[in-house]
Amino acid sequence: MERFQQNPILSPADIPPALEGMTVESLLNPGAFRFDGKTWLLMRVAERPEQKPGRISFPVQRDGKVEIMDIDVSDPELDARDPRVISYKGSDYLTTMSHLRLVCSEDGIHFYEPGEGYGPIFGSGEYEGYGIEDCRVAVIDGLFYLTYTAVSRNGVAVGMMSTADWKSFRRYGLVLPPHNKDCALFEERIGGKYFMLHRPSSPEIGGNYIWLAESEDMQHWGNHRCILHTRPGRWDEARVGAGASPILTDKGWLEIYHGADRNHRYALGAFLMDKDDPSKVLARSSEPLMVPETPYETGGFFGNVVFTNGYIKDGDRITVYYGAADSVICGAAFSVNEILAGLE
Repeated sequence: MERFQQNPILSPADIPPALEGMTVESLLNPGAFRFDGKTWLLMRVAERPEQKPGRISFPVQRDGKVEIMDIDVSDPELDARDPRVISYKGSDYLTTMSHLRLVCSEDGIHFYEPGEGYGPIFGSGEYEGYGIEDCRVAVIDGLFYLTYTAVSRNGVAVGMMSTADWKSFRRYGLVLPPHNKDCALFEERIGGKYFMLHRPSSPEIGGNYIWLAESEDMQHWGNHRCILHTRPGRWDEARVGAGASPILTDKGWLEIYHGADRNHRYALGAFLMDKDDPSKVLARSSEPLMVPETPYETGGFFGNVVFTNGYIKDGDRITVYYGAADSVICGAAFSVNEILAGLE
């Protein structure tokens, strides 16, 4: 693994806020794809109101409009210990509201917003009221499919859209109900069916594991099977989740995933699925491929995090775009063959 010397390649100061009266708090976890001869990232932009001394304010979408909730920090019904989630009067809220923003690049390193026609993508409706996050992009049958995390007072779910031109979108609504996220589509059919990886959460029994599902029509998903567990005492002991679309190799489907330990350190690893039956996991990283090491990965809005859901593949080389410390966007180069050789 070789980090870009230019890291971080995108920071909050590089992107203006999309909502009036807000500031960009962080850039996170972009999907990646090629379009119109360029490399594109579909990044998550988290915005919040500028904070005032003694107050906590955060955005909420209601009836298609963004409202600002403003609370005194001394309010006994406020729990603001987590920088990402606020609990107030028995309800949970996000400290920021996220939308999706497009940037493009000729060299895969220096990115800019493409201009008119490629506007921000916002959440819509009751089940995306707290925003949309962490979008994966897959190319299937000539269309770009976007699977993303939809957040609302009802929970965290998986939404889906598709587009051919990145200017108009078909919205499918929720394809997986709460609590679920980290949805990555396979870009080729297997036995005539579509497949996805996803990550339901179970805080009471079981755990945060990676599951496989299949579909005849890309909208109705079934035959769910759990294929990857956390490992006690290891770097991925607390939770695991899929990254971007699996990579088809001559040895099988290779997936780069994230794992977190009990101290909430997020690292990257990989596992290999059978080419004809992806429910069979053939091999897995013993040690992580990448851990937070640099200052921009260990310190930030939520430190000790490297998290990916986007890559660009050129032969054996894959350029992985990742979010660091829930704050900035970075890049690193990997070799597919080296990853495969390191699996057990």
